[in-house]
Amino acid sequence: MPASKTTNPPKTLESKLARLGLRSDMDLVLHLPMRYEDETQIVSIREACLRGGHVSQVEGVVTKNEISFKPRRQLLVTIADESGDLLLRFMNFYGSQVKQMAEGVRIRARGELKHGFFGAEMVHPQYKVVNEGAPLPSSLTPVYPSGEGLSQTVLRRAIADAMKRIDWSDTVPAGIRAKMGLIDFEPAVKLLHYPPADVDEHALGEKSHPAWERMKFDELLAQQLSLKRAQRARREKGAPHLRAVGKLSEAFLKGLPFALTGAQQRVVEEIRADLREGYPMQRLLQGDVGSGKTVVSALAAAQAIDSGYQAALMAPTEILAEQHFRKIAAWMEPLGVKVAWLTGSLKKKEKAASNELIESGEANLVIGTHALIQDTVQFAKLGLVIVDEQHRFGVGQRLTLRNKGSDGLVPHQLMMSATPIPRTLAMTYYADLEVSVIDELPPGRSPIVTRAIDQMRRDEVIERVYAAALEGRQAYWVCPLIEESEALQLQTATETYETLAESLPELQVGMVHGRMKPAEKQEVMDAFTAGEVHVLVATTVIEVGVDVPNASLMVIEHAERFGLSQLHQLRGRVGRGSAASVCLLLYQSPLGQVAKQRLMTMRETTDGFEIARRDLEIRGPGEFLGARQSGQAMLRFADLELDGWLVDRARDVAQYLLDGEKPEKIAVVDAHLARWLGGREEFLKV
Repeated sequence: MPASKTTNPPKTLESKLARLGLRSDMDLVLHLPMRYEDETQIVSIREACLRGGHVSQVEGVVTKNEISFKPRRQLLVTIADESGDLLLRFMNFYGSQVKQMAEGVRIRARGELKHGFFGAEMVHPQYKVVNEGAPLPSSLTPVYPSGEGLSQTVLRRAIADAMKRIDWSDTVPAGIRAKMGLIDFEPAVKLLHYPPADVDEHALGEKSHPAWERMKFDELLAQQLSLKRAQRARREKGAPHLRAVGKLSEAFLKGLPFALTGAQQRVVEEIRADLREGYPMQRLLQGDVGSGKTVVSALAAAQAIDSGYQAALMAPTEILAEQHFRKIAAWMEPLGVKVAWLTGSLKKKEKAASNELIESGEANLVIGTHALIQDTVQFAKLGLVIVDEQHRFGVGQRLTLRNKGSDGLVPHQLMMSATPIPRTLAMTYYADLEVSVIDELPPGRSPIVTRAIDQMRRDEVIERVYAAALEGRQAYWVCPLIEESEALQLQTATETYETLAESLPELQVGMVHGRMKPAEKQEVMDAFTAGEVHVLVATTVIEVGVDVPNASLMVIEHAERFGLSQLHQLRGRVGRGSAASVCLLLYQSPLGQVAKQRLMTMRETTDGFEIARRDLEIRGPGEFLGARQSGQAMLRFADLELDGWLVDRARDVAQYLLDGEKPEKIAVVDAHLARWLGGREEFLKV
């Protein structure tokens, strides 16, 4: 089945369409309407007036056309039919429109009719000049997602032209369509572009119409096929056999001051089994805040080093990378492991020294930020790549690190996330990954009580901080911005720091934010860890990785401005010791509906998976996927909350089509992927 050929419109139109991702005829045909307008009937002006407040379409002859300058420049056009007259008011207009709507011209206008000071009027209606008796459309008029310089008329024409050129063959076999009760591809697409006047408009708008169902299924099937193919392709690549769980792994476990939880032990075994295989592991390690992912990743690194290979750990921020470095180096270096440190802020000489250790193979383990993926960094024998907070890296960044293997072998990849992925999302976007879950917190962790407090009660919160300090406890105070923003009027870190230092003269108040030099930041963090700083005012740089067991109070300023996963991450900085911990969410009234839902969720549960599930309901999948798909993998038509049942079916059909590698099935898979992804499969493969 041939892939759709590329259109050849004029260059300017081609570039405008390309900006919307519309590069081929099939792209245009699958650019479906976001809503519809009913231009299939005309009502009299009198009837439209009686239905005031509704959108109506009327037709009449221009009886008056004038430009008024009171209270501002505007074009006033009066049209009339046999039942009455109506004013069309245009605040913004061109000279050509004044001529176009000259007296005596017949106008068809569509808009919301309101009763103004001078009678019935439509403000900025859609209109066209027509001849008497001009036919009405027989189907609803589609309104498409558009871009700058692309009118609906131009888009409609481009789509109609593309529909004449494409191959309409159905890429889902007839047997599967019949079994699933799916309508055929061609009538489904044509109905969505040109719905008949008697169509169920509610089902169309809600995307529950059988035509929409077919589009959603096809989209999900393409995604599942692509991910499963990527998984198979990965299994055909060679990776180092990291079979040894030797002296280092044993000494590491013996040296830990705590025992692994049952969940950690289970996950370690899953990872060990993967690392022994000769194809690249691609495993996502999920665990709630404080569940002990770092120890598990260090044990995976120990297995790589025991097997004679290097391991690399990449974190999204310097403060998080440094937390990992300090913790893992303290475990590993006494056992004779050389741990190298590499970030963008190192001086040239320090970078060169680290690069030398990495290239010579003297560094067994390398920890750092994006600096690890620079061309100047060459590994001697990279066997394992660990990516922390993987959703904060783009596809290209993770791919670059994976390509630093040697001898034509692809390193194993372990991705960690403290943002639990809801099941439907994992099935849809992470179908090419194995997923391990640490679903148990280490013993001795204290429960965290969460309260939402109006910021008018700030003084009470400051007293609470003082009381905690008198009991020998420490507190975090998190602010969303560093500098004053007139637009948002937020309490800033600097301002809060000054207020707290003034209100609590007996306490030591410290501050960290993203614009400080790494050495300055680390100095404050070290003082906080040592207990010399009682209150740490911070921006979200402390969101992940910071571990101070004595800190038992977390205050989050303007909590209504944060996303659920961020609030959950921040709250996870406390409750790491045995003392009862409290998280106070300071908010500014009045709260919007979404903010209310978020704060209520935080008060009701500390379970990261439940929070993730609710976050998916509130925000959709973007929060979890981050830069993973470079913006292209977000589903256009299917909704994961409403269409979860279709995900299951698409996954089963994908499995059936890929089983057995039969030529007729391969042809179906190729045709379906060409239609829906058009060569854009690469983004799903990392």
